[in-house]
Amino acid sequence: MTRASTAWRLATGAAYGGGGLGLAGAAMVALLRAQARSARRRVESRTTQSDPPSGDGIYGRGRGKPIVLTVLGDSSAVGLGVERSAETPGVLLAAALAELAERPVRLVRLAVSGAESYELEEQVDKALVEHPDVVMIMIGANDVTSRTRPTVSVRHLRDAVRRLVDGGAEVVVGTCPDLGTIRPIGQPLRLLARRWSRQLAAAQTIAVVEAGGRSVSLGSVLGPTFAKDRGLFSVDEFHPSAAGYAAAAAVLLPSVADALGVWPATADRGLRNLRRDTVRPVARAAAHAAGRTGTEVQATEVRGSETGPRGPWARLRRRRPPDLPTPDQAERAEQAPVG
Repeated sequence: MTRASTAWRLATGAAYGGGGLGLAGAAMVALLRAQARSARRRVESRTTQSDPPSGDGIYGRGRGKPIVLTVLGDSSAVGLGVERSAETPGVLLAAALAELAERPVRLVRLAVSGAESYELEEQVDKALVEHPDVVMIMIGANDVTSRTRPTVSVRHLRDAVRRLVDGGAEVVVGTCPDLGTIRPIGQPLRLLARRWSRQLAAAQTIAVVEAGGRSVSLGSVLGPTFAKDRGLFSVDEFHPSAAGYAAAAAVLLPSVADALGVWPATADRGLRNLRRDTVRPVARAAAHAAGRTGTEVQATEVRGSETGPRGPWARLRRRRPPDLPTPDQAERAEQAPVG
């Protein structure tokens, strides 16, 4: 079975991607469970920080009605691992988006540390009250570590995206990161964690695109660099550091800005043209994106048709991550904190 067909089966509920243990015996299962417990204890023993301040407020001093940016998801969306709100992905995105749009941006963070995909329903309920222009979601890691069935996880994400789109919001989803870069996870569990997280990321992409949003592969955030550079992790070696969150925000910003129509075309000049490989059936696009950090996938048409012989069409884009405001600059851009 190809990666594309696996992603399609997981996204459509036709299969349970239970992690590929297959014929692993009782001894292997016991080893994996022991490694999982050990990794959790190690992470929890080093996680002494609480959530950073939300950073909710208005950023930028342009004219016009503020753009409402709402952030949903888990601890990666919260920014767990840093102390300053200005170091969290939501604030970094809000400050950068205000510069690009030349309009104020109002940030509303509703993400919850430890959240799994089923908890998006409550977050979406709150988000719709805010009438967001764009919603950024980062979710999936806790679904993998809790061994939630991918079909269940993806269904909740699809429902969340569809509700937000129907409510008039643009939606950008940073898919499940590559958990194979996490040092506290030992082998062979680390290899399986990488496989599980990539399978979930691909299935998430299909669900998001079909629901009317666009996905961005967070992968290992900086590709091989993130796995090697421990400075991109916080002290618990699980959550990103300030530098790691800045890298993730830089990967997400082009898609968030483009969804609002404020991403400058000149920013993409000089990038390699993917030509015919740019458009693929969504399952193939999802499988391709899962292993390539920073790849955006969204629905498209071919000769006026949204669907081809192998399913819906999707467009892949890879943009050069831009320079973001520094945390100090982001703090200075804040006008009116509300929480």
